Amino acid sequence: MSFFIKGKQQNGVKRAKYAVTKIKKRKLTDKPVKTKKDEEITSSEDEDLVKDKLSDASLSEDEHETAQEKKLRLAKIYLEEIEKEEKARREDKEVDEAVLSKRLKEDYLKETGKLRLQVAKNYKQIDEENRLTLKCREQHKSLTCLCISSDDQYVFAGSKDGVVVKYSLSDNKRIGVIPFVKNSQEETVGHSSEILSLAISSDSKYLAVGTKSSDVYIWDPNTFKFIKKFQGHKKSVTGVCFKKDSHTLYSCSKDRTAKVWSLDEMAYVETLFGHQDIISSIDALYRDRLVSSGGRDLRLWKITEESQLIFNGHTGNIDNVKLINEDTFVSGGDDGEICIWSMMRKKPLCVINNAHGVDPQTKIPFWISAVTALHNTDLIASGSQDGFVRLWKLENNFKAYKQLMQIPVEGFVNCLQFTADGKRLLITASKEHKSGRWTTVKSARNCIFVVPFLLN
Repeated sequence: MSFFIKGKQQNGVKRAKYAVTKIKKRKLTDKPVKTKKDEEITSSEDEDLVKDKLSDASLSEDEHETAQEKKLRLAKIYLEEIEKEEKARREDKEVDEAVLSKRLKEDYLKETGKLRLQVAKNYKQIDEENRLTLKCREQHKSLTCLCISSDDQYVFAGSKDGVVVKYSLSDNKRIGVIPFVKNSQEETVGHSSEILSLAISSDSKYLAVGTKSSDVYIWDPNTFKFIKKFQGHKKSVTGVCFKKDSHTLYSCSKDRTAKVWSLDEMAYVETLFGHQDIISSIDALYRDRLVSSGGRDLRLWKITEESQLIFNGHTGNIDNVKLINEDTFVSGGDDGEICIWSMMRKKPLCVINNAHGVDPQTKIPFWISAVTALHNTDLIASGSQDGFVRLWKLENNFKAYKQLMQIPVEGFVNCLQFTADGKRLLITASKEHKSGRWTTVKSARNCIFVVPFLLN
C-alpha cells in the first residue's frame, strides 16, 4: 500500500472553511488615507537612501565574490608588489616580463621547498680587508645567539649578561640595548636572566627572546618597547624561531617540550610532546612544520597533521639543527659529526665525521657548537672551538660534501648566520660554550665577526 494515498481530511476542510469565512468577514473597504506630509521626502532622507543602496550593493558584491575571483584579485595585488620591488631594485621605469616570471617561479619553488640554487662554487675566499668586529661594552660575558633582520640591515646579539644589543650592518654601529634588570622592578624594561635564543619576524615587527628564566619575551625591535611575556615553559627556553612571512612563533625548552604561540592574537596555541631529553634547538621555514633536536634524536613536527617523524644517526647529543630547505636539514653534535638529512629518510644522507678535527690532548672530536645554511642552496657552515669556521659544499643531491674554506676564529663559535643575500657570514665568538663553562678559551674575545666574501 502506498504511503501517499489521500484520506478524508475533514478537520482540514473545516479549518479551510473557517479561514475563508474569517477572510470574508474582514472589511476591505477601509483604506489608509495618505496625507501630503507622508508623500513628501526631504533631500537628506533621499541622500541617505542612495547611500544605503550603494553600501548594500558593495556588500552584495563582496559577498558574491567567488573563490576564483578572490584568487585573481590577490594575484594581481601580488604581481604589483613584486613589480614595485623589482623597479626599486633595478631603478628602471620598466621591468621585463622575464624578470617577473623568474621571480614568481623562485618564490613558488621556495615556498614548496623545491628551490635548488647551486651557489657554493662561487665562494672562493673571504674579503679580509672588509672583515669587521662588532663589540659592545655592556656585553662582558659570552655571546650565545644572534639573529639578522630579513632586509640584512640589522643584527641582534644576546649574551649571558642578560643583554640584547642591536647593531646596524650598514654603518656597523650600535643602535640600542635591552639591558639586564632585576626581578624587583614592576615595569618590564629588560631581562633578568641569561639570553639563550633570539628570533625576529620576517616583517621586523616582533623580536622574540628566549631566556634562562623559562620565559619568552616579545619586544618591538625598532623602539625596544616591551610588548608581551609568554609564560608556559617550566625550564630554560633554549630556542625560538618564527614561521617565515607570519607571526607564528615556535619555542623549545629544557622541559622537553616545544610550544606554538600566535603573536597576532598574543596567545598560546599548543604544546608539542615527544622528546625524551632536553630540546637544544629548533628551526622552521614557510610550512606548518618545524624540526627540533633533543638528546640523540631529531624530530620533524607536522603541526596540521598532528604527527611527528623521528630521525636517528648521531652517536652523541645533538646540539643544533638548521633547515637547508623545506625537505632537507643539517645537524651537529658533541660527537664531532655533521649530518645532512632528508625528510623522506630516517637515516642521514651524508655524514661528515670529525668535521673539525680531534682535540690533541683528549683525543676526542671537537664539539660542533654551531651550524647554519644559506637557505635553498648547496652551502652550509659549521663552527667549533678548534679555531676555524668551515664552509662546505653539498654535492650529488646532498649525498656528498666538499670543504670550501676555513675562516680563522678564536674561541667558541656559539652561533652562525648568513645574510639573506649570502654575501656575508656573521659569527659569534666567545670565551666559553653557550650551555656551560666546561672549558674556556681565555685568549678569545666575546664579539661578533662580520665576514664578507669575494664571490665569482
